[in-house]
Amino acid sequence: MSSESVGGIFGAIVAAVVLAVAVVFGPIGQYGKPPKPAKVEAPAAMAPAAPVAPAPRGPVIREVPNQ
Repeated sequence: MSSESVGGIFGAIVAAVVLAVAVVFGPIGQYGKPPKPAKVEAPAAMAPAAPVAPAPRGPVIREVPNQ
């Protein structure tokens, strides 16, 4: 075998190892990562009150008596 074919085989092995490490430690899967905690929802009795609508804003108009 020539040195080029040995280098190609060695390069393919290194590329496969690098790809496997990237999949395990990368954002693709959950391998080696702790599971995400489940979201806990509050009971209906303790739910926050609905937000109150803000008061209407605008110019203040006061009636002035005509004399």
